[in-house]
Amino acid sequence: MEPPLAAPVVDDQALIAATLAGRGEAFGELVTRYERAVYHLAVRTLHDRTEAEDATQEAFLKAYRALASFRPGAKFSTWIFTICYRGCCDRLARRKRFSGDELPDRADPAAGPELLAERSDEAARLRAAIDALPEKYRAVITLYHLQGKQYEEIATVLNLPLGTVKTHLFRAKEQLRKVLSV
Repeated sequence: MEPPLAAPVVDDQALIAATLAGRGEAFGELVTRYERAVYHLAVRTLHDRTEAEDATQEAFLKAYRALASFRPGAKFSTWIFTICYRGCCDRLARRKRFSGDELPDRADPAAGPELLAERSDEAARLRAAIDALPEKYRAVITLYHLQGKQYEEIATVLNLPLGTVKTHLFRAKEQLRKVLSV
């Protein structure tokens, strides 16, 4: 008896069309594909795991509700990252407004289960260095190096000119080099 064939991989556009046709499980597949990456963007932006979980759920809920307005041919990943990032920025603004602080509160980046997964001091130093970057640089580094996005996608997600994305990435790398070379 032969093993069953693997189910064919369905592209994001087909899943979106299926969702719009009333098949909710198709959107569930989109969530499964992207929830981890979206969550990591939220954690990097908010520095709070619980709030990042909420932001991730909120981003997918907003995406589901607005799916009919999704532009055919666009990348779903860019769209969901944009929704998540803007939602995180709104959360940071509310946090700053309610706390009255100049800078938002930051959770200890070394706390929690991720620390257990980190096997080396270098990884911990790099994570701390990225977390210490100004938000505009941290977002670009996260999207480029940790999420593998191209400059154009980052510009779309962050609503920045392409040249600004390149400048922020260059400056972020320079700051990381300085911190990590000590």
